[in-house]
Amino acid sequence: MTPKIKKIIYKGKYVFHVHFEDNRKGNINFQSFLWGEVFKPMKEESFFRKAYIDQTSGTITWPNGVDIAPETLYKKIVSNS
Repeated sequence: MTPKIKKIIYKGKYVFHVHFEDNRKGNINFQSFLWGEVFKPMKEESFFRKAYIDQTSGTITWPNGVDIAPETLYKKIVSNS
């Protein structure tokens, strides 16, 4: 089971520092995710920065209900370490 995200810090230019419950952490550039109609609002950096951690799913979510699966983000951090 993928650990939940416990903390995010916006670093700028569509990058969040993501910290998981198992203490894995790292920077993720989300620009590669921002394609398609559902992600269009996130191309506005002011909207992108409004991300928060959904306590139920344990992943990053935006005010329009869009999220990215925590296992996808976890794999990105593991592959970068």
